[in-house]
Amino acid sequence: MLKEVHIRNYVLIDRLDIQLREGFSVMTGETGAGKSIILGAMNLLLGGRADSRTIRQGADKCTIEGTFSISGYGLEQFFVDNELDFDPDETIMRRELSASGKSRAFINDTPVTLTQLRDLGCRLIDIHSQHQNLALGTQPFQLDVVDTIAANSAAKSAYGQSFEHWSELKTRLARLKAEFESDNTDREYLEFQFEGLDNARLVSGEQEELEQEADILDHAEEIKQELFNAAQILSGDEDGCIPKLRSALQSLRSAQKNYPQAQELAERLDSCLIELKDIAATADDAQESVNFDPARLEQVNERLDLIYSLLKKHKKENITQLLELAESIRTHLDRTGSYEFDIEQLTAQTETARQEMDKMADRLTETRKKASQAIIKDIKELLVPLGIPNVQFGIDIQPATGFDRTGHDDLKFMFSANKSVPMQELQAVASGGEIARVMLCIKSLMAGACALPTIIFDEIDTGVSGAVAERMAMLMKQMSAGGRQVLAITHLPQIAALGQTHYKVFKTDDQDATHTRIALLEGDDRIREIAGMMSGSTLTQAALDNAKALIDNNGR
Repeated sequence: MLKEVHIRNYVLIDRLDIQLREGFSVMTGETGAGKSIILGAMNLLLGGRADSRTIRQGADKCTIEGTFSISGYGLEQFFVDNELDFDPDETIMRRELSASGKSRAFINDTPVTLTQLRDLGCRLIDIHSQHQNLALGTQPFQLDVVDTIAANSAAKSAYGQSFEHWSELKTRLARLKAEFESDNTDREYLEFQFEGLDNARLVSGEQEELEQEADILDHAEEIKQELFNAAQILSGDEDGCIPKLRSALQSLRSAQKNYPQAQELAERLDSCLIELKDIAATADDAQESVNFDPARLEQVNERLDLIYSLLKKHKKENITQLLELAESIRTHLDRTGSYEFDIEQLTAQTETARQEMDKMADRLTETRKKASQAIIKDIKELLVPLGIPNVQFGIDIQPATGFDRTGHDDLKFMFSANKSVPMQELQAVASGGEIARVMLCIKSLMAGACALPTIIFDEIDTGVSGAVAERMAMLMKQMSAGGRQVLAITHLPQIAALGQTHYKVFKTDDQDATHTRIALLEGDDRIREIAGMMSGSTLTQAALDNAKALIDNNGR
């Protein structure tokens, strides 16, 4: 339960320390006294949205701290999972907000994230504010009510896993079909591209060889003449250099008879003659082989034109890149060819997953239907003494049009306050006071279904008065049995009189500012507060007597 709350520099609160007790407590005060400010601070402590404008004017930061006793609520694992110190008797949650907008959160003096703060907070306190009455008409809230009372977390978890698996497969299948459709749209064009490249029968290095051959064929006559000239210069019978060099060789050999040093020169010249004769022979053979061939030149140019066309078309620089492109297109076409098989396999897996999900959804629906019967019975029994004697209440569960994370159920709370009026959806026909009473009954059932230490009701008595208000107070008091802490913020004396502990929120003014304060009322102070709620600012003896009687009648 919540033992203490300490608020510093929050809106009109400079310093506020609240010691809370177990059982049923009430909080009263004039409109605008600051009850909603205290509630806002509590929401901030539980991880609510921070706003630096809520810091009291002139202060650097605000701090809200709560001390809890959590023994017996099975929260040890939360502290283990989040690597936090566990103290069941003195668990401290703290939230700090600086004027710069920076927010910090702590659990037992260890810094934590807001998510961690919220996760623990929602297990310790349920704050019912008036906007939750509007939420009562929404399907998510109604589903949460039924699931909480059904205690079907195992069925929800099993369904949730099957839904996630099916959703993942369905997404993958849709993506694969989209890829197939996209690739199929391009397939004809890719096949056309590949056919052009494949029919070209390209060979790496072919372009360079063809360009060289074309150059030779283009200048065949000129090349032939130059090679012939070279051969004649080397080996011509009259003016060729080889015959003259032979004569020089003979002279060197004759000289070596008397001049031994000439032998080396002769050997060197002999080597040169051998190389020159080979060059002459090669040049002569080459000029014989070089012939102008118009037909071959046309073939080579046509082949080069094809290569140049492909290079330009595909924006490539050489044949190697064209061959790489062709292989890439081939691989892509081979892959698209396997799409139908992959789609067929994934479709079968998705259908199997859908059937499993459908089975899990049916099990979840059964838990809701079973719990709904008990909820309907209990709500009727609780609403009759709350001033709706002819109440009709039902929970309509029909198959939804599709699956979502909550299951396959279209669930609606149905209501009628009169025998002769058919039930309709709760939010469409219930008055504000009726919704408040239905909500209180639902909270009572949910409190019994889950181990929640503290429940705070913020003016749940809207639209009711008199005996009905007293019965609502009795119900809240019953909810506080067994160690649960229930706090009601109220304007009704019938509810205030039933509280086991009574707090009053009020304002004080000094020279510089207005401050929100809180006081524990007992004895005559409590009687005067309740009398003021009945008669206004002028306390009459009759009002004081009525207030005392209310308190006495409720065992205080």
